[in-house]
Amino acid sequence: MIKAGIIGSTGYAGQELVRLLMQHKDVEVVWFGSRSYIDKKYASVFQNMFEIVDASCMDDNMDELAAAVDVIFTATPQGLCASLVSEDILNKVKIIDLSADFRIKDVSVYEKWYGIQHASPQFIGEAVYGLCEINREDVKKARLVANPGCYTTCSILTLYPMVKEGIIDTDTIIIDAKSGTSGAGRGAKVDNLFCEVNENMKAYGVATHRHTPEIEEQLGYAAGKEILLNFTPHLVPMNRGILVTAYAKLAKKVTAEELRDIYDHYYKKEKFVRVLDAGSCPQTRWVEGSNYTDINFVLDERTGRLIMMGALDNLVKGAAGQAVQNMNLMFGLDEAEGLDLVPMFP
Repeated sequence: MIKAGIIGSTGYAGQELVRLLMQHKDVEVVWFGSRSYIDKKYASVFQNMFEIVDASCMDDNMDELAAAVDVIFTATPQGLCASLVSEDILNKVKIIDLSADFRIKDVSVYEKWYGIQHASPQFIGEAVYGLCEINREDVKKARLVANPGCYTTCSILTLYPMVKEGIIDTDTIIIDAKSGTSGAGRGAKVDNLFCEVNENMKAYGVATHRHTPEIEEQLGYAAGKEILLNFTPHLVPMNRGILVTAYAKLAKKVTAEELRDIYDHYYKKEKFVRVLDAGSCPQTRWVEGSNYTDINFVLDERTGRLIMMGALDNLVKGAAGQAVQNMNLMFGLDEAEGLDLVPMFP
């Protein structure tokens, strides 16, 4: 059995990790880390775990944890994992970090967009960006994985084949994204109160959202050049889900059939990416509670633009499910183990 520890187990992504790992036949969770609830029964924080998890919450002592487990998941705010990781720890245990600490390769870009000094830049170079569909072989060999976030996963998977094949003009990319409120975390914030969110929809982080450079960097690798794009997120009154609608001018004349062949070439063998039938638009309700990303496109011949759409569950494929997918690869397991989750509806 793989012994796992979770730092930040009482956040939304951390709790989703617990839910998934409790159903994983090869994993035992032995450390439920939480600064806010030390010594408190985990099932008293999340009563859905009553008579499923009997453990109490523990602190985030990385040294002690590294000696007790095989893999550590850090579902924490930016800066914490970078402040705790060391060469000694990485020699003992694999780490899957759900924060942005090791996603961006240029430390100056990270510090600019996140507004904090990076505590361990020496590990940025070796950290593998854990988008399995693109970096699978590198993930298998990694000891430190930077688990992508929800907006970035959905945006990159939706656009990647078109960027990689030079189908779209990368100077014209616009990404319009919507997120459920769980994407903002479990902390108490006025903007996330029921009366603030219900019956409302708003854009935020316009031209300043910190996932922008991450999307630009990863799509830049696909394009083989630097990319600048517009990314605008919106908060919508639902618990879970990411919906991305991306627009770009075509760089060459193509047919809808040719575009579908390209998407199929990249994703036909990918279990967790579903390219929908023509005329079917991705919807968050059809991926909720699952590790799937649904993708489709519309070729707008009138304007010469390609409209690309993607949907996923921000807590599963956008966070915890992707982390489990990465763990499976790192330990040589079936990539889908613990993730055969049929989407929930209604």
